[in-house]
Amino acid sequence: MTAEPNPPTRADRRVLLPLYSAGFVTAFGAHSIAASLGVYAGQQQVSLLTLGLLLAVYDGAEVILKPVFGSLADRIGPRPVLLGGLLAFAAASAVFLLAGNPALLGATRLAQGAAAAAFSPAAGAMVARLSPGKRHGRVFGGYGAFKSAGYALGPVLGGLLISTGGYTLLFAALAGLALLVTGWAAAAVPTVPALPRQRQTVLDLTRRLRAANFLRPTLTLAAATAALATGVGFLPVIGTHAGMTPVITGAVVSLLALTAVVVQPFAGRARDAGTLSDQLGMTAGIGMAAAGLFAAAVIPPVGGILIAAVLIGAGTGLATPVAFAHLAGTTPPERLGQTMGAAEVGRELGDAGGPLFVGAVAAALTLGWGLAALALALTLIAVLAVRIPAHRPPPTVPR
Repeated sequence: MTAEPNPPTRADRRVLLPLYSAGFVTAFGAHSIAASLGVYAGQQQVSLLTLGLLLAVYDGAEVILKPVFGSLADRIGPRPVLLGGLLAFAAASAVFLLAGNPALLGATRLAQGAAAAAFSPAAGAMVARLSPGKRHGRVFGGYGAFKSAGYALGPVLGGLLISTGGYTLLFAALAGLALLVTGWAAAAVPTVPALPRQRQTVLDLTRRLRAANFLRPTLTLAAATAALATGVGFLPVIGTHAGMTPVITGAVVSLLALTAVVVQPFAGRARDAGTLSDQLGMTAGIGMAAAGLFAAAVIPPVGGILIAAVLIGAGTGLATPVAFAHLAGTTPPERLGQTMGAAEVGRELGDAGGPLFVGAVAAALTLGWGLAALALALTLIAVLAVRIPAHRPPPTVPR
């Protein structure tokens, strides 16, 4: 894939940090609320079906709308989509805050998910376009680390805010955070113009999304996210059944997330330096995550869930930035928004599908069998990823 003819600029930390922070906003916004929905369900006396809908509506909006807003970012430029999405996220949070009606929580999460569907692929496209190809691993490692930090801090800080000032304080914090990042991005991130595009038919799009250079990293992202979501959701269940306190099980989840935060920048740098190939990074990452799930299934607690947390965190931290960097390096610059949006759908499906798959198997057999079954599925994906040929272009040189 050829480089963008006239790269807008070589991004530095001043430009990248607000884009990374946009990734933090969507992860923190989703998990800070989701982690406390069980408390909300008890307070409002809602059914388990309603609780499930509240959990799913944010991700559902992202699955449907990310490709749409990604294509819009290609058409008009990613910066206005980024800023508009962040402002919409702040507005959705503020409406709930001003209305003060808990019954609006579902509508608010739907609006937040739609807003995140706009600024998330736009931020990913800008990270790629503002950075030379030889730094894609490094910059996506930083972007992924910020998102992982949002996943890790969301349940902890969200619970703290709710216990201190209820949902009013949480949504005030979300609105303020989104406004802060909007202003920061408006001041620091330069305009990235839309690039001329050839007319694309539905057949052309289908062919591009079926190509190995899209399928391999997207499968990797889906598998890694499935392992991450399953670890976050079910490792505490194993710990609880073994008699561990919520403090200990919470620490296990924090260990998983912290491992992913630490590993991603190192994986990105290794990829850029040429010491880690895309194929090895994606395949080994999925394999490590699968090994972590299998460890949780067969090794008794406490050791089993600690080993699982480290392996799942390290595996997802290894695979994610390499997969995103591969997408960025093999996608035409004028189609980056659309590609990032479509790849993010794979992540969202993995986020929902992994825990659902484990839960279904566990309901029929046991939780250990459910985790082992997902480990086997991830192993098969890793093998499939090896068998799909991929091409990595030479790194581009900044002007």
